[in-house]
Amino acid sequence: MAAWARAVRGLLLDISGVLYDSGGEGGGVPIAGSAEAVQRIKASGLKLRFCTNETQATREKFVKKLQGLGFDISVAEVTAPAPAACRLLKERGLRPHLLVHDDLVPEFADIDKTNPNCVVIGDAAENFSYANLNEAFRVLIGLEKPVLISLGKGRYYKETDGLKLDVGAYMKALEYACDVQAEVVGKPAKAFFESALAEMGVRPEQAIMIGDDIVSDVGGAQQCGMRAVQVRTGKYRQISPPSDALC
Repeated sequence: MAAWARAVRGLLLDISGVLYDSGGEGGGVPIAGSAEAVQRIKASGLKLRFCTNETQATREKFVKKLQGLGFDISVAEVTAPAPAACRLLKERGLRPHLLVHDDLVPEFADIDKTNPNCVVIGDAAENFSYANLNEAFRVLIGLEKPVLISLGKGRYYKETDGLKLDVGAYMKALEYACDVQAEVVGKPAKAFFESALAEMGVRPEQAIMIGDDIVSDVGGAQQCGMRAVQVRTGKYRQISPPSDALC
């Protein structure tokens, strides 16, 4: 066994596309062998953290769904963008206009949203209408110093019925229209991975990230000093990403 492998103390697992494919009447379908793999990891003594850019539900509701699909997982084991965004909003006194999924709104219950001075965008799914995007645009363009906070920057993800556009596509539209650079809270942001490592109590060189996204999962982890593995499930495709995707 290689020396670096002997030094591994913890694993970070992506969820969508790695453990299950979302969508369908049951909320998703587990990927073959994934629930058993989680059990084996926990039995091995390695520290484990679930790192997700899931923003279509609160952590509590998301974890309950995964438990129903047979996964041994708790809310305390999940690192997700919305709680991190709430901490950032409070620290900086920001009042968001939310362009997020209806099921994620409860995560922001304790945040002042009157007279917005920023926009928070997540995977809003059907809420990504022209009217809603234009409303977010108007908030940003009306600010002297526009602040756009994005809960991830993924290009697309996989559900049971095929690939779906992710938040990154809509984030880029607002960036272009408002001439603003979004602040990403979630993968591939370095701070997101650092937070997960701190919660595990391991150093970057002692951890491995496992995901299906070559940019957000693998690239983000590597920029943080971790090793990373891309699985051949979820959004994995046997083609090279655009050259700018690895910048």
